[in-house]
Amino acid sequence: FPKPLQTFAAVVAILIMITGLAGNLLTIIALCKYPKVRNVAAAFIISLCVADFVFCLLVLPFDSIRFIDASWANVRFLCILVPFLRYGNVGVSLLSVAAITINRYIMIAHHGLYSKVYKKYWIAFMILFCWLFSYGMQVPTLLGVWGKIDYDPNLETCSIVKDSRGHTSKTFLFVVAFVIPCLIIIGCYTKIFWVVHRSETRMRKHTTPTIKSPHTPGRDTREIKQRRSEWRITKMVLAIFLSFVACYLPITIVKVADVEVRYPAFHVLGYLLLYFASCVNPIIYVIMNKQYRQAYAGVIGCSRIRASLSPYGSSAPGHQQQDYGQ
Repeated sequence: FPKPLQTFAAVVAILIMITGLAGNLLTIIALCKYPKVRNVAAAFIISLCVADFVFCLLVLPFDSIRFIDASWANVRFLCILVPFLRYGNVGVSLLSVAAITINRYIMIAHHGLYSKVYKKYWIAFMILFCWLFSYGMQVPTLLGVWGKIDYDPNLETCSIVKDSRGHTSKTFLFVVAFVIPCLIIIGCYTKIFWVVHRSETRMRKHTTPTIKSPHTPGRDTREIKQRRSEWRITKMVLAIFLSFVACYLPITIVKVADVEVRYPAFHVLGYLLLYFASCVNPIIYVIMNKQYRQAYAGVIGCSRIRASLSPYGSSAPGHQQQDYGQ
């Protein structure tokens, strides 16, 4: 890699690491500390943040240093551990995103099934599946059956490379890791928006006065609120989908189209976007919710905002928890 490109990548990776560590840790503490924001979706968000925090803590230090000095790759244990954690935690993050999407889909489109599907043991099973599946997919590579984890001179770091038979699982893992969550996100949020739009349309029909009057301020107010509600959901959908595509599509395309690393700059850009996903998730999935912002303020010690968060919040008797994204 060109020296200026290496320096730039190292600086950006370090900044992402610091931001990711702070943001994900803050999110985990906020979700655990305040019952008002602790609900079913929060369990998956915590899993997502834990995966991203581990990624920033154990992977990014080595991945940032390797742009300047990759001597750590000479240590066999680290050369296997770092890529294993890198791909494993990326997989957990992607599956957690998909799990959050499915959670919201069932909550809106199949509300009657929600309490049956999201019992404590099923939630634990879903989270455990995200972790076991993500790391389990790497076992054949770890054992050298399908590719192997070793130093890649083209990337100047340890990664998944071809085995003695010329086979590698890297392309397959990247394609599957992107395509499956992408299809889930597109399908679920398309259905969500359709259900919400149909519900709002039906509500407008029911609230239409039988005798038209030039003065219907109540109706106008309702329509404005309905449009705002649809727009909030639209923005959430766009934010989730665009961040997902922006962070994971480039590296997927690069890994498929440039296996021999003929264009190193594109690989570096793809990796930086992949790293950025570890710190952007708290912004997309947490900060867009007002109650989470209040919980953040409570964690960092803003007493005025913290006062609005009762230690029991909406978990207190007679209150119902508001779900993620509402």
